[in-house]
Amino acid sequence: MEIKPTRSELMKLKKKIKLAKSGHNLLKKKRDGLIIEFFEVLKQAKTVRKELTDAYKKAHYNADVASSVEGVFPLKTAAMTVSPYAQIELSSKNIMGVVVPKIKTDKGAGKPHIYSYIRGSIAIDEAISAYKQVLDKAVSAAEVETAMLKLLQEIEKTKRRVNALEFSLIPKMQKEASFVTLRLEEMERENTFRLKRIKSRIKSA
Repeated sequence: MEIKPTRSELMKLKKKIKLAKSGHNLLKKKRDGLIIEFFEVLKQAKTVRKELTDAYKKAHYNADVASSVEGVFPLKTAAMTVSPYAQIELSSKNIMGVVVPKIKTDKGAGKPHIYSYIRGSIAIDEAISAYKQVLDKAVSAAEVETAMLKLLQEIEKTKRRVNALEFSLIPKMQKEASFVTLRLEEMERENTFRLKRIKSRIKSA
């Protein structure tokens, strides 16, 4: 082993082992906390995904009804007059050191859909409103699922660090410390034996 068997080296190793164990405990706590947060976000993701699916089914049904009542051409014309989706504001939030996106939309910023307003078509109004709900749910799903993905990536990274410390770095340093300790004990015994021989020679002289 390429390590000097000295007491100063042994002290350095013991300090490193202590620091590594402390870091290992902190990382384990972080990993466990991240896993708890991940499952909380996972619940939200499942809920939002179901809401998105339900909203899409409803919107598709309303579009079919509007097409049957008003016809395909009026429905397509109304779709072309719908104002763009409300502006999206992107920011971020911190979950246990993991930066995840936060998406905010001004849901009341959209202008009335001109075609249905003039024609007074309830069926087209309901179809347009239903598809706007789909967009709202899609934005929510994007926020939650991206947060879930980032948390999962951080969990995997933290697990790798925990395993590296637990199964590689700490055992290696402990092995080095044991080697230095044994070598120092061996040198101590050799010195003791040498001193006894010297004393014996002095007495016999």
